[in-house]
Amino acid sequence: MSEDAPRAPHFVKSFERGLAVIRAFDADHPARTLSEVARACDLTRAAARRFLLTLADLGYVHTDGRRFRLTPRVLELGYSYLAGFTLAQIAEPYLEQLVAQVRESSSLCVLDGDDVVYVARVPTSRIMTASITVGTRFPAHLTSVGRVMLADLPDAEIETRLARADLRPHTARTLSSVHALRAELRRVRRQGYALVDQELEDGLRSVAAPVRDRDGEVLAGVNIAVHAGRNSLESVRRDLLPHLLAAVARIDADLRITGPARAAGHDSGTRR
Repeated sequence: MSEDAPRAPHFVKSFERGLAVIRAFDADHPARTLSEVARACDLTRAAARRFLLTLADLGYVHTDGRRFRLTPRVLELGYSYLAGFTLAQIAEPYLEQLVAQVRESSSLCVLDGDDVVYVARVPTSRIMTASITVGTRFPAHLTSVGRVMLADLPDAEIETRLARADLRPHTARTLSSVHALRAELRRVRRQGYALVDQELEDGLRSVAAPVRDRDGEVLAGVNIAVHAGRNSLESVRRDLLPHLLAAVARIDADLRITGPARAAGHDSGTRR
């Protein structure tokens, strides 16, 4: 939700700001000064100090007097979600088999709002500037795994999401118009997989296929990410896609037996 969007009467602004302070710490900024947190969260120094010291009192932040860091206790905030997330547990053995076959990284993602969130990952070598771990988020429309989930949505929902998407190009190859993305999502829907060529980051190609529940609705997506210098588009289709589709079929088969609830945080909109 943007800063300019209207807030419901129940909305607690201070709680939103406290969460923003926690999110100000990431892999690129594991430690920050008070001033850095204030700037990152658009807070006054006094407000940032109150939030940080409260988090320190609760055990979520540690400070040496100048710099602040998150403590391992923040993992408690996501534990309930991950502990009940049986989809990742089902998928991980198949991701490991897939990576052993293709010798490239693979991940399982769900749709959360307008982003994809990584909920399971088996890496090989690092091929992106940004480090990817469980919990990493990217705009869904920029990723292959996001597109296989978006393509399953009703047409009206797709139009709504495309209308509010930030279409600024990340690379020279990024599809940056509603018309182009609409056409691509229709292609993905027809063919049953998505292939993205260096739209999120130069040198990164990825292919993804949807994971479906026992009712045939898309629950998540699995991708394989490769370096463009080692893998042509044709080799991705020829050599990697069949292994990906086979792995996803095995996950689908397990889901038909176990039938876990739809993933928490998976925002699919109104179904067709």
